[in-house]
Amino acid sequence: MLRKLIAFTDKQPVLFAGLAAALIVGTAFASQIFGGLAPCELCWWQRYPYMAAVAVALVGTAVTAIPRKFILALLALIFLSDASIALFHVGVEQRWWEGLSTCSANVGMIDDVNALMDAIMNAPLIRCDEIAWSLFGISMAGYNMLAALTMTVFCAKKAKDA
Repeated sequence: MLRKLIAFTDKQPVLFAGLAAALIVGTAFASQIFGGLAPCELCWWQRYPYMAAVAVALVGTAVTAIPRKFILALLALIFLSDASIALFHVGVEQRWWEGLSTCSANVGMIDDVNALMDAIMNAPLIRCDEIAWSLFGISMAGYNMLAALTMTVFCAKKAKDA
């Protein structure tokens, strides 16, 4: 099984990067929907590069005229930007530096203006400086930073070899 995965990453590194990004962003949404872990503003920011990586990988896989080296270099930059956002989030969580002045609140779709205002005013704030979940002392932002850095190195190495 491991040999097949390694062979797949060698033959289809762009597709692998896209699948990895889709898995990571999918896990984030699953933890929100099924795990009840509402994302803060910085958590949302960390999802956007993964969404971009999925789109770039899809285009890079579908359009073979685009050089693989270019797509992989672009993916490396996208993953590096996500790692940077995640590092900033870890720093906010650890109180190494101050975070954003805004916090997030989750308000669903409401048709009535009065009900919407009531929902906004009563929605709990999701703070960026509070760790919602951690394992072995590493927060979700920390694990995201490690995953994004791993994918940055993977894509950069594959771009160099392409």
